[in-house]
Amino acid sequence: MNNNSPSKKIWNRFKRNKLAFGGLIFILLLMVMGILGYLITPDQTPYANTMHLQITNKKPGRSFNFLIISRNNSIKKVNVFEKMLYGQEANFKSIPITSYRPVGNKVYAREYIGDDEQAEEIAYPLVSGANRYTQAFYLGTDIYGRDLLSRLILGIRVSLSVGLMAVLISLCIGVSLGAIAGYFGGKTDASISWFMNVIWALPSLLLVIAISFALGKGFWQIFIAVGLSTWVDVARLVRGQVMALKEVEFVEAAKALGFSTSRTIAKHILPNIAGPILVVASANFASAILLETGLSFLGFGAQPPMPSWGTMIKEHYGYIIMDAAYLAILPGLAIMLTVYAFNLLAIGLRDAFDVKGQNVSV
Repeated sequence: MNNNSPSKKIWNRFKRNKLAFGGLIFILLLMVMGILGYLITPDQTPYANTMHLQITNKKPGRSFNFLIISRNNSIKKVNVFEKMLYGQEANFKSIPITSYRPVGNKVYAREYIGDDEQAEEIAYPLVSGANRYTQAFYLGTDIYGRDLLSRLILGIRVSLSVGLMAVLISLCIGVSLGAIAGYFGGKTDASISWFMNVIWALPSLLLVIAISFALGKGFWQIFIAVGLSTWVDVARLVRGQVMALKEVEFVEAAKALGFSTSRTIAKHILPNIAGPILVVASANFASAILLETGLSFLGFGAQPPMPSWGTMIKEHYGYIIMDAAYLAILPGLAIMLTVYAFNLLAIGLRDAFDVKGQNVSV
């Protein structure tokens, strides 16, 4: 790449902003963790939904011994790619134990029922292969005895995928309507601007809830609902930029050469406003994550057992005033750091592209 190229200069300016560059590294780290998914989670079952009600709300760092009481050999072992995407269903059932004593073809064990209580010793059949294991819960367990770290890692996928798809939808709608309004002006501009102002006047969360009611609850519906509520920022920005550029010389030259309107907009105007669009897309990514977590908290987002940071806060917010506040604080901290990283990225891109104050016409 030429050192004097505009893209190289932009990259060099961006790298000098340490906070923005740190935000980019954090986002890339989240993306890697989200892609690897089940390959790096302690609980590799689908949705990390292995429940042990005996060990609910255990503190971070606890380890427990488990006894395998039965196996299901009919469970298919998936390949690495499928495991990374969907997890591996467990082929055994287990219980947490405090003692273990094999005698002949039986195992005598005491089931864990609490730190201050001891269960009676019960005989279990000795299963083939390894029949016990130890699991560490680095961030503790939730109210259903599930591994909190595994569900936090899988929650990355929900937040980033909703943010990405919502931004793509908002860019498609916003760039199209904004470019048409700014380029043609007149009644076309007035009609589209009126529609944008109506959508702009509606609170984002209420609009998303209304769209969710219309489309139904679910993961894919959230993509559409959040995307349809965040396109106005993009449209207003693109409209103002296109109005400023449509009278410049290279656009007039394109018209004189007989190029079509769509080619003039796509090939000559939009590439010159890519910087501002990228900045507002980064900011919208953060907004989309907040909207998704808000919807999940209210019960309209990703449905259980799919792990979502908003759902995790909903399930545990009552523990904030108890000795297990970390159950709600950890997913809340994940949301805060992710949104902060995207905001830092947006600020860094704004400075790198030298987008100090865009004239957004209304």
